[in-house]
Formats: sequence, structure tokens, C-alpha cells
Amino acid sequence: MPKTRNKFDYNKNRKKLKKKLLKKRKPRIENAQIRNAWDDSKSTSRNLLDMGLSFDPNRTMPVKKKTLPGHRKEPKHITTKPYVLKKLQEEASLPEKDCKTLSSDLIQYVQHMVREHKDDYKAMARDEKNYYQDTPKQIRRKINEYQRCHPQHYQAFMSSLSAPEPMAQ
Repeated sequence: MPKTRNKFDYNKNRKKLKKKLLKKRKPRIENAQIRNAWDDSKSTSRNLLDMGLSFDPNRTMPVKKKTLPGHRKEPKHITTKPYVLKKLQEEASLPEKDCKTLSSDLIQYVQHMVREHKDDYKAMARDEKNYYQDTPKQIRRKINEYQRCHPQHYQAFMSSLSAPEPMAQ
């Protein structure tokens, strides 16, 4: 039987293959608590199990089958790193900021429209400062967003509008 020699495959990028292999073996973990508690010598499922997390929810919460009252086998999980779970719960219980900040141009635009036209959205749409030709509905949406994102700012602005101006003598 004749010997065949190994030939180099020029169509494969060895550098890219190695990068791909390393990325698969050591994934980038976004969460700081999990990243700090991660052990590279253990598998993903074992790491998560040690932290009290689940790799496969179907195994963790199996569909319950009817069994006899004395013959129940509960899976025994020993959580060796419970502090990770506590930190994750604390982080999840923090209130979420559901509001993005608005640009100063948009705030000035909304204040101008409200100052000039009060609640008349059709007049706002015809205003010469309406450079982007927003429709009345779009303007209403922008005003509501300003009201939702900056409630104290909006209240102060509205109260300054309703306050009577002192007369000049």
C-alpha cells in the first residue's frame, strides 16, 4: 500500500480557526458576578449549577409525572456559590430606568410649541419652527415623551407658564 503524505490546505485560514476554537472554549461573559465566579476548568453546566443557576430549564423544572407518595426522587443540587445568585437578585430588583434622555433641541422645540400654542396641535403643525414638518400626532407624542422623561422639569415649565407675569411700569 503506497504512503500518502499530508498536504497543506491553503484554503483554510488557520488563524481564524484557532480564534473560533478559543472563542467556543472560553465564552465572553457579560455579567460581572458570573464572570468573577466562573471556573475555566469546569464545564458550563457545572459552573452554572454551582452558582445556583440552570443550564437546561427542562432538566431543572421537569414536567411532573404522577408518582406514588413515598417514591419521590428530588434532584440534589448543592450550590457552592450562593453569593452570585443573591447579587443577581439584588441587581434584578433595582428599579429600571425606562426613560432615555432627550436632546436639548427637542426640549426647546417642545417648550416653544407649548408656550406658543398650549394644546392646539394643529396650530403647532403649521408653526414655522416645525422644521421637520411633524404631524399633530407626532408633536403630541414628543410632548408626552418630554412629560414622561422629565416630569419635574415639565411641571416647573408649566407652572411658569400659568404664573401671571408682573406688569412693567
